[in-house]
Amino acid sequence: MKTLNITSKEVKETKYYYKEYIGEDVSDFEGNIEIEENLGCVRFSSIKANGYIWAKEGSEIEAGEGIEAGEGIKAGWGIEAGRGIEAGRGIKAGWGIEAGRGIEAGRGIEAGRGIEAGEGIKAGRGIKAGWGIEAGRGIEAGEGITCKKELTFRYKLFAGTCLWKTLTDAEKTITCGKLNPIDGAKVEYGIVKEIGIED
Repeated sequence: MKTLNITSKEVKETKYYYKEYIGEDVSDFEGNIEIEENLGCVRFSSIKANGYIWAKEGSEIEAGEGIEAGEGIKAGWGIEAGRGIEAGRGIKAGWGIEAGRGIEAGRGIEAGRGIEAGEGIKAGRGIKAGWGIEAGRGIEAGEGITCKKELTFRYKLFAGTCLWKTLTDAEKTITCGKLNPIDGAKVEYGIVKEIGIED
């Protein structure tokens, strides 16, 4: 599988906080995409690869539309999409993950800061955030969910729905600073453990 390496030659400065990607079309790329270190925020109209997408340390992925990878998505900084974010494997960001619509990963979702989705969040394995997690709709995780601040959701939350192995109680646990269900939302499956929010 070929790998496209995005360097400073394929981006241009803008008057905004991001650099605009000006290289070859990556709206449906056959292969892997790697963004070199220290490019800051690189904005795409949309980005899709049948392999992985990796923004190295000091680089961030932003798309006006969606971000999709047949394998995983990883960024040294953040991952942000105006629409959805989807990966066949895991999604991992050193900073935050944000989507105007849903976030879905075949494996786990992990962010050093917060995770926010306008719609639902779904992971084949666990979901972990250094700060809070917020979903405009429900949340489903094959294993546990962990965040240090508020866990906000609408409709339903499921943790520990994995069908391919027997889970321990720890793998079914929803650990958060504070559980914040909106408009009568509730935990349908999982063990809730509120740890309080540190100042």
